[in-house]
Amino acid sequence: MRVLVQRVTSAQVTVDDEVVGRIDPAATGAPHGLLALVGVTHDDTPATAKALADKLFRLRILDGERSAADLAAPILVVSQFTLYADTAKGRRPSWSAAAPGTVAEPLADALAADLRALGATVATGRFGAHMRIELVNDGPVTILLEA
Repeated sequence: MRVLVQRVTSAQVTVDDEVVGRIDPAATGAPHGLLALVGVTHDDTPATAKALADKLFRLRILDGERSAADLAAPILVVSQFTLYADTAKGRRPSWSAAAPGTVAEPLADALAADLRALGATVATGRFGAHMRIELVNDGPVTILLEA
């Protein structure tokens, strides 16, 4: 599993002109939130999702080297199979390392649920939909987590 994390001051996901997920950290008193783009591969398990949720929630990349757990910062979780693109040959990426939807969707949902169980405020995109993501990356800070 891969999670590309961006520190943001705001983020939202739109599907068919409808906002399906949004975080506004300032509205909750947090200086930042996190956008987590989640890719799932074939051998990932619920334990993988749980471990990455814990790491993401406690990752100290927010104001004053604090975490989302420290600041009650919201997290927007969006599935993104393209994190497993293989571009080693030619110009057309291969997606063979990305898990099929029947495997990936429950694990992306598990990661969001695990974050909520830890106490995080979580918004999500819509699995398998064509999504528009708008964000203000602050820093910029972008980190790749893998398990």
